[in-house]
Amino acid sequence: MTDQHDENRDDAAAAEAADVVAQAEAALASDASTQRVEGDIAELTKLAAERDEYLDTLRRLQADFDNYRKRTLKQQTETLERAAESLVMKLLEVLDTIDLARSHGEGDAIEPVAAKFTEVLEKEGLERIDPVGTPFDPNEHEAVAHEPGDGDPEVVGVMRAGYRWKGRVLRPAMVTVKG
Repeated sequence: MTDQHDENRDDAAAAEAADVVAQAEAALASDASTQRVEGDIAELTKLAAERDEYLDTLRRLQADFDNYRKRTLKQQTETLERAAESLVMKLLEVLDTIDLARSHGEGDAIEPVAAKFTEVLEKEGLERIDPVGTPFDPNEHEAVAHEPGDGDPEVVGVMRAGYRWKGRVLRPAMVTVKG
């Protein structure tokens, strides 16, 4: 009995499917259906273009925001470096005073503090320009005295030390040049 019931159900389903196919074919054949489908296609095309436009706008905004974030971070970093550089410029006077004390024989009394002070500044990026015996370089040396000599100009004495801060000349060394 269930086999006959299943066959009746299969026949009914097949008949229903045939009706749906017939209706679909009739709908496709009619001009109204075709116009509706063409209208739907045009609407879908318009919506896809609008979606693509919004997506492009979003991508541009995202790129602009990333650039803004990078630029702001760079500006903040530069501001901090300038502030540190300003402080180091003021501390160069202390280093000059230490050098002066050493040249007058007072180095033993201040040497532990001077060494620690210099070590801390060097760890942060300060380099002393010690040019004695090197060729004269106007980018790193400021010639304040000249001795006659043969050959290319060479630094023979330092009157005031020069310094670099993170690879950039902060203050040129005041030197005596021979040649």
